[in-house]
Amino acid sequence: MVSRVIPVDDFDLVIFGATGDLARRKILPGLYRRFRDGQMPPEARIIGAARTSQDADAFRAFVRGAIEEFTPPDKQDGDSLTAFLARLSYVAIDARGTEGWSDLAATMRPKVIQAFYFSVAPALFGDLAERLHGHNIARSDARIVVEKPFGHDLATAKALNATLAAHFDESQIYRIDHYLGKETVQNLMAIRFANILFEPLWNAQYVDHVQITVAEQVGVGGRGAYYDKSGAMRDMVQNHLMQLLCLTAMEPPSHFDPDAVRDEKLKVIRALDPVRPEDIVRGQYKAGEKTAAYLTDVEDAKSRTESFVAMKVHIANWRWNGTPFYLRTGKRMRARMSEIVIHFKEPPHSIFDEDAGTKPNVLSIRLQPDEGIDLSVTIKEPGPGGMRLVDVPLDMTFAEALGADAADVPDAYERLIMDVIRGNQTLFMRGDEVEAAWRWTDPIIEGWQGRNDRPVPYEAFSSGPEDALMLLHRDGRRWREVG
Repeated sequence: MVSRVIPVDDFDLVIFGATGDLARRKILPGLYRRFRDGQMPPEARIIGAARTSQDADAFRAFVRGAIEEFTPPDKQDGDSLTAFLARLSYVAIDARGTEGWSDLAATMRPKVIQAFYFSVAPALFGDLAERLHGHNIARSDARIVVEKPFGHDLATAKALNATLAAHFDESQIYRIDHYLGKETVQNLMAIRFANILFEPLWNAQYVDHVQITVAEQVGVGGRGAYYDKSGAMRDMVQNHLMQLLCLTAMEPPSHFDPDAVRDEKLKVIRALDPVRPEDIVRGQYKAGEKTAAYLTDVEDAKSRTESFVAMKVHIANWRWNGTPFYLRTGKRMRARMSEIVIHFKEPPHSIFDEDAGTKPNVLSIRLQPDEGIDLSVTIKEPGPGGMRLVDVPLDMTFAEALGADAADVPDAYERLIMDVIRGNQTLFMRGDEVEAAWRWTDPIIEGWQGRNDRPVPYEAFSSGPEDALMLLHRDGRRWREVG
């Protein structure tokens, strides 16, 4: 099956921080792939903006190198790359000064879509917003894209929202979380709301529990200085896992439009119960055979920042009363894996003998590395040995089921940037969502800081601390294996 590519209207996209790592790895290669697939109009222009003093040709050489490194060879060709590079220009700019802003103003075209990607530190958001308006560059219909972190706590999130709101309307602000651009995350909504099969069962009466896991094999690497001030709770749970939780637990929206979807997600966040201290496990990875310990990576032998967190969460509403959601994320885990797993309850009565066994159904939604969905169903084990029940998977790996190579599925950034150009905010976070998530997160962090808790050490490339396994074992449940 070949995906249908819907072109977007003509636009000028300015990327602040265009020589940074995110632009090099994700944004610029993603834009090239959208151009090569015919989704970007040939007149569209991409303007790089950064402190680096260079001309347009030097920037094009930088972008060529990024595309050649981060785009598979069979997804690039000389003609399309040359045509794409011709769409690029560059402005050396001082985010906190006056240099370059008049040049940027002269570069922008009237009567085309304006989008400004803030691929910079949040501390610069206010400066960029102020200068875009002060130099009469951003029109009233312009769009800005801001990267996480959206604050460090509730107070800073409110301040950041107020800074952006001083210059842009909420309808112009696109807070990007790349997890929401993943094909499987959007298919979660399709599974729930486009099929009659699951939604009647999607509640506490039929669901025993839900597991959401985002596991990474890498350590903090070169992000040690940033990560040690953040930790797994701020870096992953407050945004990525929170969004996956909301999409899994939310009520059906009245329409598939931005505010209807985000209204329902907000209701989930506001319904979250406070988390008890005994329902939280924090960990720090130890040194592996060829890898350093967390404390070495961050160069602070006394750090109490967590590289792993697991918790049991309850949602106080009619749909989910009594059904726990187990969240888990960590670095230096056994495998790179992100998934949502719905464990359904066992049938209320079995007609088979005890020897047959019981096998509750499990729906697994894989976000990475192999996007897809599988549902375990119970059948009779083949053979003459009587009635014995076994699990078999109904597996739908997207690349196989849709007849497409995995590389043909657009990267999350590709999809989300095109949604910005279309003016579709459905997959972007609203300001009140961000603040509600921090309002729930802050007391959890303050609680373990007040108790002076230390993270539990865990083996590198494992499933995390033993205490996290016990979090489920004491409830008579088990984590799904990582890897």
